[in-house]
Amino acid sequence: MLRHIVTWNYKDGFSEAENKENALKIKHGLESLAYFDGVIEIKVYINELGSSNKDIVLNSLFESEEALTAYQIHPEHKKMSALIGSVMQNRACIDYYE
Repeated sequence: MLRHIVTWNYKDGFSEAENKENALKIKHGLESLAYFDGVIEIKVYINELGSSNKDIVLNSLFESEEALTAYQIHPEHKKMSALIGSVMQNRACIDYYE
């Protein structure tokens, strides 16, 4: 199994209310993609603690590297990536086998 973890920070220029609304759109949008073949789990966490330096975390699990690649090139994932890119910054990612 392949673990895929991505983190982001809010882009400057959005109000706290807009950040919260955008975070919920990202959470619901990404978690709705869990039906793809090869996806075991997709969870999105919205940080509400001042002790962290990232605002949103995607924690997902795939059957294989091929399943992750198929997910990443799927048109529905591409739509979510465009939304995320418009409201988030400082993306960091780690992928590893469990």
